[in-house]
Amino acid sequence: MIGFYDYTVIMTYISVVSSMIGIFCAVTDHISAAVCCLAFSGLCDMFDGKIARTKKNRTEEEKCFGIQIDSLADIVCFGILPIVLGFKLGMCHIYGIAILLFYGLAGLIRLAYFNVMEEKRQNETSENRKYYQGLPITSMSVVLPLLFVVSLLFPEYKWFVVLLHIAMLTVGLLFILDFKFRKPTNRELVIIVAVVAVAVLLVLFYNEGWWKFNYLYKLSMERGGNL
Repeated sequence: MIGFYDYTVIMTYISVVSSMIGIFCAVTDHISAAVCCLAFSGLCDMFDGKIARTKKNRTEEEKCFGIQIDSLADIVCFGILPIVLGFKLGMCHIYGIAILLFYGLAGLIRLAYFNVMEEKRQNETSENRKYYQGLPITSMSVVLPLLFVVSLLFPEYKWFVVLLHIAMLTVGLLFILDFKFRKPTNRELVIIVAVVAVAVLLVLFYNEGWWKFNYLYKLSMERGGNL
């Protein structure tokens, strides 16, 4: 079989499977489950690079494959899944679709640029990366769950949709802006994981009724008052 199947890429494969399940959940209106899949994919992505670097005798082919497969996985996990979620959550008008298209294109450009620069960097040095150029595409796995938690402060669904538009546009723009973004330390990663874990629990157990009531109300209005 072609490809590489050792432990250095297993977390990436798990991340992709999680996001594909999330897409299925989103299109069938299981939004909370889809958000959880997004967060889990983000968790896998946080540690796949650390796991890969534990193998000291990786060949050049394995290193290049790792770079490519990671970016290809990211466009599914943090590009396509958030776009499907955004569309299902109310970004279905022309301006919302335009923002989603921009978000997807910006993410694609960022990942392609990262591949080129990361391969060049690895050829020049063996040091671990300390900074990113622009906001990593994986950031959406943190932003979207936290946005759901923030939505608890807004009793009307329309304000959540407004925030969703703003968040998708802002994050997409930060993907391609040229600025230095410091890589989180291990301690900061633990804090991020803990915060997102709490957000996911709130999405599952507290926010479920809120978004479902408002989401069904939105569908009712779109269908002339009939579900």
